[in-house]
Formats: sequence, structure tokens, C-alpha cells
Amino acid sequence: MKEILKNYGSIILLLIGITVGSLIGIFFPQMVDILKPIGDIFLNLLFVSVIPLLFFAISSSIANIEDSNKLGKTIGIMTSVFVVTIIIAAIATIAGLWAFPVTAISDGSAVNEALSTNADETWGDRIVRFLTVDEFANLLSRKNILAFVIFSLLVGTATRKSGEMGKQFTAFLNAGNKVMENLLILVMKAGPIGLGAYFAYQVKTLGPELFGFYAKPLGFYYAFGIIFFFVFFSIYAFIAKGTSGVSSFWKHNISPSLTAISTCSSLATLPANLIAANKIGIPKEISSIVIPIGNTLYKNGSSISSILKIYVAFSILGWDFFEPTTLLTAVGITVLVSMVAGGIPNGGFIGEMLMISIYGIPNEAVPSILIIGALVDPLATVLNATGDTVAAMLVTKFSGEKFNPEQAEA
Repeated sequence: MKEILKNYGSIILLLIGITVGSLIGIFFPQMVDILKPIGDIFLNLLFVSVIPLLFFAISSSIANIEDSNKLGKTIGIMTSVFVVTIIIAAIATIAGLWAFPVTAISDGSAVNEALSTNADETWGDRIVRFLTVDEFANLLSRKNILAFVIFSLLVGTATRKSGEMGKQFTAFLNAGNKVMENLLILVMKAGPIGLGAYFAYQVKTLGPELFGFYAKPLGFYYAFGIIFFFVFFSIYAFIAKGTSGVSSFWKHNISPSLTAISTCSSLATLPANLIAANKIGIPKEISSIVIPIGNTLYKNGSSISSILKIYVAFSILGWDFFEPTTLLTAVGITVLVSMVAGGIPNGGFIGEMLMISIYGIPNEAVPSILIIGALVDPLATVLNATGDTVAAMLVTKFSGEKFNPEQAEA
């Protein structure tokens, strides 16, 4: 029993906190308004901590890679893993919808005004926002996280090119990375209380909306998503590290999964992912690059929801979703939505507008697309966030790097 408590004590406390929060959200909803500020404080602590963590983790990893060819190889393999597995998720979803077709009823009461949001903004403007900001201070906002990741990559690269002078700055980056790791471990000690409070809010607000007009497509998403989560991630972990990889991944993926479903935030889950990657034995020079970049650009859950949104829109309009050209276009849109729109502020909305404009979807089907995106968010976040860790395992495998010995729970 002492060994169990030592290895799984933090996870058990998280489960207790989330269970208590769920019960409060169901049976004592009037208490949620009192508890939500506690959850918000915890989330805010995570968000302000994760920005410097990203900078030190990415920059120090790049600075410590002496071979530039190794860095290019890691990024190339990472990109291939992201694209291929997102396409696999899209094709698997199409196959699932073909085997288990669902229908939806258009909800005419939904708000359509969103269609006019940023109507004057060109795609060129969006690309600029996608890659950069106009003031250094804006880099520190989590709304511009991709621009911040690119900046951190450039700082790490510049440090590598600075020779002897750069070694002093590398030492600073390494020290900062270690300090931020310990800070996040301290913040996560409040996880059972903070996540429990926030989960009570999630249950109260989102729970009742999972039924009604969208019960069937949502039922498909949650059933298929859970199967995808356990089956495909297990397959990826097996490819990366054999049977020990599967057990190691699931042993250390519990805390990130609970964090993701409680907060509905991939960014809030990033610290837990980095801790899990370290315990699994993923080399830091890989996990510190793949997981932060994947947090922005790698979205398995978004891939599945993108296909489902297009399918539901076609179902409402009576169009043939399984026509070959439509399917190829759907997969292409899904790659863009999952890897590009994820790095843009309000990227999910922009992705939805992209599919609407490409297919010429009439207004009556638009509310369904927007609402489904909101209602699948808890499971989508779990798939989006925890997929980064298994992607880092695959990058380790295909790059020829060795896994470090698995570490015990802290």
C-alpha cells in the first residue's frame, strides 16, 4: 500500500478532487459560483508559469544541440509524425462515420452573427498574426503562443551560433529551465483543489448541453474519440517503445489526461505533459521541442471534430459526404485546421470558416458546425494535448535516439 501511495498518490488526489467537483456540479450547482474563482486562480497560475517554461524549455534544448543536422532531422521527423498521424485520425473518422452513420437536426436558434467576425481581415493578415506580433510585450500573451514558440526557437538557434559567448547564456537557459520545472511541480501540488473546482464548473455548464439536437453526433464523437484515445495512442506507444512503451505511456498519462479534461486547455496541460515525458524517458532535447510545438500545431481531437463537422453539415443539407472529391478535400481541410489554425488566435473559428467557404455551406448548417465545436471540447482537448507526448515518443523512435531509464513518480 505504501508503494502504491508513493507512486500514485498525486494521481489519486487528482481523481478525488475531480470526483468531488463532479458531484458538486451535479448535486450542488449553487456552490459552483463560489468554487469557480479557486479553479480560475489555479489556471491563471498555470498560464503565467507556462510562458517562461516554454521559453526556457525550447531555447535551452536548441542551444544544447551541437549538431545542426540533428536539429533539422528532429524537426523534419516531428513534422512527418504530425502530418501522417493527423491524416490517420481523419481517415479513421471517415471510416467510423461510414460504418456508423449519424444524423443531426439544425438548430435554428443558434447565433449566426459570428459569420461576420473579422470579415475585413485577409488571409495575408492572418498569416502575419500566425507567425509574428508587432510588439515584444505581445509575445508574452498566450493568445500569441505560436509566435512565442518561433521566437524561442530563434533564441536557441542564435545561442548555438554565438560560440564561447553563447555558453554563458546557455548556462542561464539551462538554469532557468530547471527552476521553471520545479515551479510547475509546486503549482501542480494545488491541482486536486484547483482542477476539482474547475471541473465542478465544467459539469454544471456543459453537462446539460450534451443532449438534445446534437446527441447523436456528439455520442459518435465521444464514443469514437475514447476508442481512438486508447487504441491508436497504444499502437503509437507500441511502435515507439514496444510493450514497455504502452504501459509507460498510460502509467504517466493519467495526470495530463485529468488536467486536460478538467481545464479544456491544451496549454494548461503542457506542464503535466513535460513531466510525463520526462518520466517516460523521452530525451529532453526531443520532448522540449516536440511537446511545446505540438501543443500549438498538433491536434488529433481537432482532426476528428473537423471531419464530424463537415459530415453533420452535409447530413443536414442532404449532400453526399462520401463522394471521393469531398473526402479528399475534407482530409486536406482537416490537416490545415489541425496544424495551422491551431496556432492562430481564434483558430478554431477560422478553421470552421475555412470549411464553410470551401464547400459553400449555406447558413442553415453553420450553427451546427459552431456548436459541435464547443460541445466536443473536453474530449478534444484530451486528444489534442496528450497526443503530444505519444508523438514525442514516435519522434524518439524514428530519430534513432534512446529512451532514458523510466523514472519513478516524484
